[in-house]
Amino acid sequence: MDYLYETHVHTAEVSACAGSSAAAQVRTYKQNGYAGIIVTDHFVNGYSTCPKGAPWEVQMRHFYRGYENAKKAGDECGLDVFFGWEYTIKGSDFLTYGLDMDFLLANPNFDLLTIEEYSALVRNNGGFLAQAHPYRDAWYVEKKYPVESHLIDALEVYNSMDSDSSNKKAHEYAKRHDLPIQAGSDAHNERHQRYSGIKMADRAKNISDVIKAITSKNVMLI
Repeated sequence: MDYLYETHVHTAEVSACAGSSAAAQVRTYKQNGYAGIIVTDHFVNGYSTCPKGAPWEVQMRHFYRGYENAKKAGDECGLDVFFGWEYTIKGSDFLTYGLDMDFLLANPNFDLLTIEEYSALVRNNGGFLAQAHPYRDAWYVEKKYPVESHLIDALEVYNSMDSDSSNKKAHEYAKRHDLPIQAGSDAHNERHQRYSGIKMADRAKNISDVIKAITSKNVMLI
């Protein structure tokens, strides 16, 4: 049996560009046969609803709401919900998994780091980093190509909101650099048309199981 997991999804509570609540997103994924999702709302250096200029803890408590609401809804309907976020540097986005609220509170103002600094901070604390839609051609993206491969743990080679040509380039880059790969819907509302993600042979007990499956290349792309 295959277990379907969404690796890239947003909630209206935290991502300013999202149009559906965490609970609505959870219900939709459950209805579509998914075993779980990773909530990856835009971090405070992206398009976020977090109160700008507020104390760091206030911002982090607000940021955590999307995941908390999704987790509550997931527990009620039987969908696994894991925590992550999408970190932005000059328009380039990085999916971050494996860290928690303790990490957020212990590292104030890490939204100001370079990719080199951010990669070191995340991975030194046991986290996982995957660049999302690395070839996205948008006005706000300064560098429309992947970062150096040693700075990330995996590459999102299929993003259902991106073009086929961009996804193809990402897949080719990952192959050249022998990077683990993943796919994600990048869903911002419950009316999303092209659901994506990964398939796993075993149900994940926690986010570490998902990370291990990706990094060991034991996933199939949806």
